[in-house]
Amino acid sequence: MRFTYPRPGGPTTPVGLTQRLLPPDSHGERRLALDVRWNVFLAACGLLAVPLPLEPELADATLERSGCAGVILTGGNDPAALGGDAVERDVLEEHLIRRAAARSTPLLGVCRGMLMILRVHGAELSRVEGHVATRHRLTGDHAGRVVNSYHSWACREAPPAFEVTARSGPLVEAVRLPGTRIAAMMWHPERADTPDPADITLLDDMFREDS
Repeated sequence: MRFTYPRPGGPTTPVGLTQRLLPPDSHGERRLALDVRWNVFLAACGLLAVPLPLEPELADATLERSGCAGVILTGGNDPAALGGDAVERDVLEEHLIRRAAARSTPLLGVCRGMLMILRVHGAELSRVEGHVATRHRLTGDHAGRVVNSYHSWACREAPPAFEVTARSGPLVEAVRLPGTRIAAMMWHPERADTPDPADITLLDDMFREDS
């Protein structure tokens, strides 16, 4: 992935990221993991990735002590209610979703992160076919964009409080919560060979300090 820093001096604003919870290895250890491409993509957005621990109290302390401008809920692990095996991650992310709403701080959900945000707000999620390791064209505010897709679950109708900003056919692909800096997308911006300027702009609008 090639990129240039959008601001002189490189990335300056820290942002907290949740991580994938891996299944136990041969020694019974469970580990957190973050796709290395997140660091590169966020650097192109002028942001520094701060991986968050799994425990809500420690995640709060990490966000506060590191001065994070907000949180990104990353992909990986289906929610436990949909058959996933990372209940602890669900607990953490539900905490972070409610924390962002209570404190009016920026929150971006990506793929699983979007499903978590919608589910916490009462959305119905359903299994879908043909949306793993493929690409599709968006309609709505992101009309014309062709994005990647790596999900087996989706939402067809967002909760009333949310504005749908992109769809792929009948499926909701991106949302925002008006009056807040809470938004979400089903595609993975970090997996693009070259960061999409539209995604850089979206993150800049969400996390820059003067927003």
